[in-house]
Amino acid sequence: MNPQQVSAFCDQLWDQSVLPELIQYIRIPNKSPAFDRDWQAHGHMDRVVEQFTAWCRAQNLPGLTLQVVRLPGRTPLIYMEAPGDGGDTVLLYGHLDKQPEMTGWRAGLGPWEPVLEGDRLYGRGGADDGYATFASLIALLALKEQGIQRHRCVILIEACEESGSFDLPFYIDALADRIGKPSLVICLDSGCGNYDQLWCTTSLRGLVGGKLTVDVLTEGVHSGDASGIVPSSFRILRQLLNRIDDPATGIVQPVFHVEIPARRREQARRAAEVLGDAVFERFPFAGSTAPVTTNPAELILNRTWRPALAVTGAEGLPTVADAGNVLRPSSTLKISLRLPPTCNAANAARRLKEILESDPPYGARVSFEYDWAGQGWHAPPMVSWLETAVDTASRNHFNGNPAMHMGEGGTIPFMGMLGEKFPEAQFLITGVLGPGANAHGPNEFLHIPTAKKLTACVAEIIAMHFTQSAMH
Repeated sequence: MNPQQVSAFCDQLWDQSVLPELIQYIRIPNKSPAFDRDWQAHGHMDRVVEQFTAWCRAQNLPGLTLQVVRLPGRTPLIYMEAPGDGGDTVLLYGHLDKQPEMTGWRAGLGPWEPVLEGDRLYGRGGADDGYATFASLIALLALKEQGIQRHRCVILIEACEESGSFDLPFYIDALADRIGKPSLVICLDSGCGNYDQLWCTTSLRGLVGGKLTVDVLTEGVHSGDASGIVPSSFRILRQLLNRIDDPATGIVQPVFHVEIPARRREQARRAAEVLGDAVFERFPFAGSTAPVTTNPAELILNRTWRPALAVTGAEGLPTVADAGNVLRPSSTLKISLRLPPTCNAANAARRLKEILESDPPYGARVSFEYDWAGQGWHAPPMVSWLETAVDTASRNHFNGNPAMHMGEGGTIPFMGMLGEKFPEAQFLITGVLGPGANAHGPNEFLHIPTAKKLTACVAEIIAMHFTQSAMH
């Protein structure tokens, strides 16, 4: 294999074919079903599926079979098979559904308005995770262009990931015989610590999310009449949240912690040496706000192996402009508790509900209903050939820089599912969501040079997968 030729091929196809497709894709508001209950009627998901499948078929990869699988009442799934030269299987994964709009986009940008500025393509979904379909197929085309052998490849592109992948298990079961048992799984829906090298995700946190509601009255009353007699529903919420984390430090109660493996601590230390203060400087802090600590290694462990609580939404609070002097009857918060990779999410959800609902202050009516209990994921030890392959690919396509290994703070339910289905498989979890990319938030962007280089790395790793198996 000629790495320079692989890079040139990927660069050319990205520029000529992929970027126009991603620009078109960003314009389609195909929000995940959790954020668009009427997604079927709106038809945006089907528009994207039609666009992506048309592009894939037009690439004329020899032997490629493509099917849009539709189970009743579920989001569609794009299933592709590319026959190979050996008897093994590589599974590549991505998704095409998107997060909702979010406020705060800077002037000239918007979630459904693609804007190309230098190396960045702004808009919702390009980096998370629309690019994955194109990168997966281009990697295979790059190998074909040089006549490089590879094993059979299966590509799965789902449309429910941003809702927790609740449809995916049904597709995995329905397609089990066709998928087979891959020995290598490549997921292109993760992040990168910088844009200077290949980053391998070693773990993903779990998540429990739900609505916490406190009711103190059946209707609002004049605050001058009731305050000091009727307890504030918001004050009760504050007390309940303090049961989960320390309001001064943010440290979550020990029941949600796990022992951090020594190897992951060492990898966090190495990543901290590379990233330094960029671990926290990449965030848009307001005013003189500081991070919880300036120790980069501890911050990496905080966002990858330690639990953390966030309030992500609220109901029952009028806008500031409409807020009269009324003691409100109830308050509701949407809370998100990130869990360590190996913490059992189902058990944590039940425990969280018990902690929040038991012995409510003032006997108020308290309910916590969780709508998400996503299991985290911890990668199996990387075998020597794959560790060598990712490092070689990084050096070949990222200016001689070695590959790095680090956990991610997000949740990809698909990975825990696949880990259980294929316990003997090796995993390469990577992505393009680096500093400032801001997935799920305003001003999300795809860093185009990184996407090109990552595509070339995937091609090279798939080729090395075949080479090592042929040697054995």
